[in-house]
Amino acid sequence: MSDSNTTNFTNPSTFILLGIPGLEVAHIWISIPFCTMYAIAILGNFTILFIVKREPSLHEPMFYFLCMLAVTDLVMSTSTVPKMLSIFWFNSREISFSACLTQMFFVYSFSAMESGILVAMALDRYVAICHPLRHSAILTNSVVAKISLAVVLRSCIFTLPYPFLARQWPYCRTNIIPHSYCRHIAVVNLACADISISSYYGLFNLFSVNGMDVFFIAVSYTLILRAIFHLPTKDAQLKTFGTCTSHLCAILALYIPDFFSSLTQRFGRNVPRHFLVLISSVYLLVPPVLHPIIYGVRTKQIRGRLLQLFFS
Repeated sequence: MSDSNTTNFTNPSTFILLGIPGLEVAHIWISIPFCTMYAIAILGNFTILFIVKREPSLHEPMFYFLCMLAVTDLVMSTSTVPKMLSIFWFNSREISFSACLTQMFFVYSFSAMESGILVAMALDRYVAICHPLRHSAILTNSVVAKISLAVVLRSCIFTLPYPFLARQWPYCRTNIIPHSYCRHIAVVNLACADISISSYYGLFNLFSVNGMDVFFIAVSYTLILRAIFHLPTKDAQLKTFGTCTSHLCAILALYIPDFFSSLTQRFGRNVPRHFLVLISSVYLLVPPVLHPIIYGVRTKQIRGRLLQLFFS
């Protein structure tokens, strides 16, 4: 299908992804950091999964949640980056309507799962620091499984309206998406109808899911800091707070790019389009790349096991 195809249609069989509009001549150069980051994400997250599986001492709630985080990172990046690279390398820009909606669902549902997992990890840190003697009794394997299931179900339920809303609109102008993946707002903007409900739902989802997660994390850390400040010595305070630094870095790696990307997409009217698309595309790779690095460097058990694998 030609890029210039703007004939009338109500149910497009395919969409055309432009990649980074305005930077087409630089696609090959842009692909280099994207490919490098994707390779690091794949290698790093598989390494986390391998180490936790192989090391019995890591079979505890914190590392179960870390494995969930690794899986969501792998799925989220793999659902978008291979298609991006095919656009950058081979100019393969067509994507079927159903595949586009499926990609949309995976991106948003697994992004929401990451947020939920960080809340679960905040709960684990709260119990470990505020109720250390009851940690194993409170966060049993059964409780961890129920929390994990709740995170998955919540993410799927809140994400389902995205593809359903996108499917119901009539697309009668063009099937060209000025983006590198099927971002919800980029797709529904092609509709020749009032898409206010899609835009409002996107904002509702951003603040009700991520916003509430940030709130619960903030409450957890308020209680954690209060417990830390009641410790008798400064060394004990620093040592205890040090167990939270990996989680705090993971939180920053997810939420700062997420809120920046979402808000600039909606309100950055004077920002060049290629910059907005580039930022939202890079955002999908920032958490998957940083999470294994953060936990590999900051978590003593994983760092020790990793060194043991390479030097034993």
